[in-house]
Amino acid sequence: MPVLLFLIDTSASMNQRTHLGTTYLDIAKGAVETFMKLRGRDPASRGDRYMLINFEDVPLGIKAGWKESHSTFMTELRNLQATGLTTVGQSLRTAFDLLNLNRLVSGIDNYGQGRNPFFLEPSIIVAITDGNKLTSSSGVQDELHLPLTTPLPGSELTKEPFRWDQRLFALVLRIPGHASVEPEPLGGVPSDDSAITPMCEVTGGRSYSVFSQRMLNQCLESLVQKIQSGVVINFEKTGPDPPPLEDEVPKPGPQPWHSCHRLIYVRPNPKTGVPIGHWPIPEAFWPDTNSPTLPPRSAHPHVRFSCMDAEPMVIDKVPFDKYELEPSPLTQYILERKSPHTCWQVFVCNSANYSDLGQPFGYLKASTALNCVNLFVMPYNYPVLLPLLDDLIRVHKFKPPVKWRQLFENYLKTMPPLPGVPSLRKALRIMGAPNLLSDNMEYGMSYSVVSYLKKLSQQTKIEYERLIASVAKKVSSEGGIKVRTRGGVVSLAQRRDFTKLLASITGETASLPQELNTTEFSGFQLATLNKSLKHQGFRNAYDIPRMHLLDQLSRMRRNLLSANICRLRGQDPDQLHSVPIAQMGNYQDFLKALPQPLRDADPERPKRLHTFGNPFKLDKKGMMIDEADEFVTGPQNKGKRPPGDSSMQGSGGGGPKRRRCMSPLLRPGRAYTPPVSPAASPSRPALDGKTGFGRFKTSCMSSTDIPPGLPRLWKYNQCQENGFPREGELSEGSEDGGEHPPRYPSPGELKKLMNSECLEVNAELRALITKEIRKPGRHYEKIFYFLKQIQGSFDTRLIFLQNIIKEAARFKKRMLIEQLENFLEEIHNRSNNMNHLGGF
Repeated sequence: MPVLLFLIDTSASMNQRTHLGTTYLDIAKGAVETFMKLRGRDPASRGDRYMLINFEDVPLGIKAGWKESHSTFMTELRNLQATGLTTVGQSLRTAFDLLNLNRLVSGIDNYGQGRNPFFLEPSIIVAITDGNKLTSSSGVQDELHLPLTTPLPGSELTKEPFRWDQRLFALVLRIPGHASVEPEPLGGVPSDDSAITPMCEVTGGRSYSVFSQRMLNQCLESLVQKIQSGVVINFEKTGPDPPPLEDEVPKPGPQPWHSCHRLIYVRPNPKTGVPIGHWPIPEAFWPDTNSPTLPPRSAHPHVRFSCMDAEPMVIDKVPFDKYELEPSPLTQYILERKSPHTCWQVFVCNSANYSDLGQPFGYLKASTALNCVNLFVMPYNYPVLLPLLDDLIRVHKFKPPVKWRQLFENYLKTMPPLPGVPSLRKALRIMGAPNLLSDNMEYGMSYSVVSYLKKLSQQTKIEYERLIASVAKKVSSEGGIKVRTRGGVVSLAQRRDFTKLLASITGETASLPQELNTTEFSGFQLATLNKSLKHQGFRNAYDIPRMHLLDQLSRMRRNLLSANICRLRGQDPDQLHSVPIAQMGNYQDFLKALPQPLRDADPERPKRLHTFGNPFKLDKKGMMIDEADEFVTGPQNKGKRPPGDSSMQGSGGGGPKRRRCMSPLLRPGRAYTPPVSPAASPSRPALDGKTGFGRFKTSCMSSTDIPPGLPRLWKYNQCQENGFPREGELSEGSEDGGEHPPRYPSPGELKKLMNSECLEVNAELRALITKEIRKPGRHYEKIFYFLKQIQGSFDTRLIFLQNIIKEAARFKKRMLIEQLENFLEEIHNRSNNMNHLGGF
């Protein structure tokens, strides 16, 4: 789910007009709307989240954050005004803090445990400014500086304020005030030389210098193409250059491909829509279980590649991760060598305990078609591990001897324990050898680091809720006139010569005190006229201008005499038929403004929904289908009837009698005799005199046997909803209370009732599982318990499980998705060995 954050310059310089007759701020607003239209053409834009920030202080500067809707975003965008200073640094820090607010809660950064490219939240920050001087309350700045102090907890764990999946792009407006006679240059849009450009390049983005509306549209189309799911990595060469080719002329000095700052594309899984991976990029330090703190990491990992040709290694049943590199001088140089069967190994410095360069964790390799370069991420020190695993699979058949175990133990000593052991255990479980690593193998961080990360998660969650509440309840600042004190200057009325002059003229002295408290009203402001505030003519007579007194009097008279006319609450009588089109269908907000309704006189009567636009709509949840396939609306008997309740209903006591199917075989006076068959026959179970089929008697569960949390239907659908008589219930047409043979549904009715029952049970199970998914935390025992209760065929259960995986992907429950996929894989493996109609 990409996050698109727009940072709009609202300084006073954005009011300058162009030769088109519009201001820079108007062009910025139009650019945002054009960008959203271009992005809306892509089907992947359905999961986009839009945010809006301007150059005001927090929280007034956050116009649309995590909880604001699309309509709020558009309303705040249209209401932007250019009246402030050019505080780009402070606003950029606010944007990064807003994006990083939820990362510690979700644990997406995985501090101290390696960098997982498949754990990402791609974010694009689009800053639209005029590129003028950086003005602030302290003066004019020449360079862009982001504040180092931030209230966001855990910001000290990363050296930079941004993360590797966040990129900054700047649209610097340079449209002149007079139309230029010279033709526009063709080709790409150049970068701007303003102070924001270095910040864009550091994050992996760039700036655009816009000189015309055509160039602006070209930049917007380019920005839409930049919305890719990926992370930025620093690639640096280590060791000597490769031998030159036959027609290549070696160039002295550093080359552009020696150091590249580029993106690697992380493609989502087409089935779940969430990226899936196995191996992390190791940390740039050897984890120490005794260290009380974690060293801060850089936002972009520094990956070094060796130009020595190596053999690419891939083994069956051993997973690997493959990422495509963004086009760069490095990819161009590798493709020009035309060697798709060799690779260059990649390293992370200080990742090993005994070596500065560390061991390889993957390699760079050109594709077979020579159209792109891929980064293969393998297990740490894969040249040693993969041959061992290959011997384990082919030679030893998953029965390793003592010598193999010694070699494997020696490899584990060279691997970083924290990111390596959990990933290796997961891969071995997929291969079918889960017992190679003991469960009690010690790995991890110190207790102080783990407790500190948990504390940061709680503090970040509190800060997240506080900021969301402050954004929702922010009040627009009123532009009042501040009253400045004179300080130590003596007023004219306090001067002695003025007092003497006044006494000689009028014969009176000044009545003002000799000493005034100048700090008593230091924060006093004079209120200004708020044009957007509507006059309350019916409440305050002073709000009525003198010229409108007679008109207002006639309105009040008409309102008094026409009091029986139904109007919307809080609406002016003159604006009864002047509701904007955008608010005509806003029926839910109108319901929220209504007073709380009184309690219903008959609580047993089913509540009717608010059917705005469709008065004939009925609540399908309140319907039930009886044996005659008739819709019955009304309250359903959720509890079981006592055994002797049927006779009372027959005599007129109690509630209405439930209608039964009156087939010719079951009418009063005609008892149905089932065909005689042996009781021990395997095709037909033995009969029971009370409950009909014997096998259905065992499936009826009492209310005490039902575990808490199961759907309501499980309590009685097996016994009451299938058309079978309950214990103690008399058959239809019994007059003397004697026992009659029970009736039996036909196979068609039984199949139909069981199918409808399965649909109802699965629907309630889906609602319960969805409710559990939305809960915070990682307690998923109830979810898997409910999954085992799914009814229906094998295909129905697989479709149900795939829908649950998609629901978990919406809330980024990565641990849950991983467990569900393992659960789905176990089901497929089990289906090859047993009947599909068996349980999970």
